[in-house]
Amino acid sequence: MISHEEVFPIGQITKPHGINGEMSFSFTSDVFDTEDVPFLILEIDGILVPFFLEEHRFKSNTTALIKLEGIESDEKARQLAGLTVFLPKKYLEMVDDAEIELDYFTGFELIDEQRGRIGTISEVDQTTDNALFVIGSGKDELLIPVGDEYIVSIDHDKKIIHVELPEGLLDL
Repeated sequence: MISHEEVFPIGQITKPHGINGEMSFSFTSDVFDTEDVPFLILEIDGILVPFFLEEHRFKSNTTALIKLEGIESDEKARQLAGLTVFLPKKYLEMVDDAEIELDYFTGFELIDEQRGRIGTISEVDQTTDNALFVIGSGKDELLIPVGDEYIVSIDHDKKIIHVELPEGLLDL
């Protein structure tokens, strides 16, 4: 059985396309095209299920049409609409960190190079123009801007993000 610790999200099935099971797929990483990826993983009723990728073609820089083995009708494709698409973490090193969906970082430890451990990311707030890592909750909640200029390194195996935050940011 595949666990969530073994995968990372790369996009979402948006809707069926046509009547033969083809689906529109919105993605944040095109690693499925640049690497030899034989299957994509979908979460169905809480279970991660692999589907062999029969074919795909790009519509834009962020959208593709995909055909998965065993999905032969628009009815079956419609049942998969809205599902998140995952890949095994072995492909993670081929993906630019900027292409990873931000919710993936929930549960990561945030460590500042100067101040040490800040805390565990409880969620990623993407409701504003600038995404924010949320650490803690209630009165103890910290909001840390998600920005390449602050991130020093990411250790995907240990689930740690090393940052170098501007002086005074944690005092706000």
